[in-house]
Amino acid sequence: MVDFLNLKDINAQYEFELKQACAEVIDSGWYIQGKRLELFEQEFAHWCGTTHCIGVGNGLDALRLTLRAWMELGKLKLGDEVIVQGNTYIASVLAISDCGLSPVLIEPSNKSFNICLEQIQLALTEKTRVIMPVHLYGQLSPMRQICDWAKANNLLVLEDCAQAHGASLENIKAGTWGDAGAFSFYPGKVLGALGDAGAITTNNDELASILKILRNYGSQERYLHKLQGVNSRLDEIQAAMLSVKLKYLDREIKQRRLIANKYLAGITSKFVKLPDCRDKNTHVWHLFVIRTDLREALQKHLSANNIQTLVHYPTPIHKQEAYSTFSHLSLPITEQLSETVLSLPMSPTMSDSDIHAVIDCVNNFSG
Repeated sequence: MVDFLNLKDINAQYEFELKQACAEVIDSGWYIQGKRLELFEQEFAHWCGTTHCIGVGNGLDALRLTLRAWMELGKLKLGDEVIVQGNTYIASVLAISDCGLSPVLIEPSNKSFNICLEQIQLALTEKTRVIMPVHLYGQLSPMRQICDWAKANNLLVLEDCAQAHGASLENIKAGTWGDAGAFSFYPGKVLGALGDAGAITTNNDELASILKILRNYGSQERYLHKLQGVNSRLDEIQAAMLSVKLKYLDREIKQRRLIANKYLAGITSKFVKLPDCRDKNTHVWHLFVIRTDLREALQKHLSANNIQTLVHYPTPIHKQEAYSTFSHLSLPITEQLSETVLSLPMSPTMSDSDIHAVIDCVNNFSG
């Protein structure tokens, strides 16, 4: 079997260090908001190129707490609009609506699947306050254009970096372009914890300060609560695990690029459209997503040959029961993507034989 992603094998590479880090936390007797969290926050901020990193419980909280912080700072109010692409994972939109803000779903680029300035401009209203570019699959959105235009129109930019750890543009990494960047460290991400975890990056001191209060019950000093916060703290054990894996992240990203380059060079099937890649050296390939009009048949063909694939994402947000208020929307590009995308195996521990098995099996598909 060629696994889609083998987390056991990935983490086995660092087994001794992970267990040692875990033991050190256990032996310390300090498990929440301690030295390991502080260390990881410093390391990840430095790796991304930002002043601050604020660890939180998960990627969804990274998004919603950033929006909440801007509300506390008076930069947003209930009902303000946040522009986001319709083909993202539902977490991007849940964060917006959970804060009492209004998601505005727009079409992505038909080439990169990411948000584009032209569609953002069409969606602008007097209520628009935030643009949320989601760097899908590991490739940055056109951030220079988006950030310049946002600044000219006095809009905030919140990067959803859940799939783009280490992706860059003009040598500037994800999470550094906008006013803030939200990361998920869900186990299957480019940088994955061994449980749920997330973080926010920013260069804004005031925002960082409010975020640290919000994640800790709205408290800066024990039993004194400045804000109505939540419990969303990146714990010491997950922070310690992430510090270990961060040391090897550039190596893993290099391996992802190697796999993707072999796919791009080797897959020649007439039934498949390969992903658009602006720059092979800046994409981190969280997912390698092809398009095909024969998805079900191709997926069955690959499965019959012991190759595991996934669909990201089969039902767009405006077709979900949870967001039935958006069911009237017409988003043909988003809907077409949901019907044609297929994610091939992408794991840093894949062998050459695994990679070539995937390529050969796709090319042998007869329709």
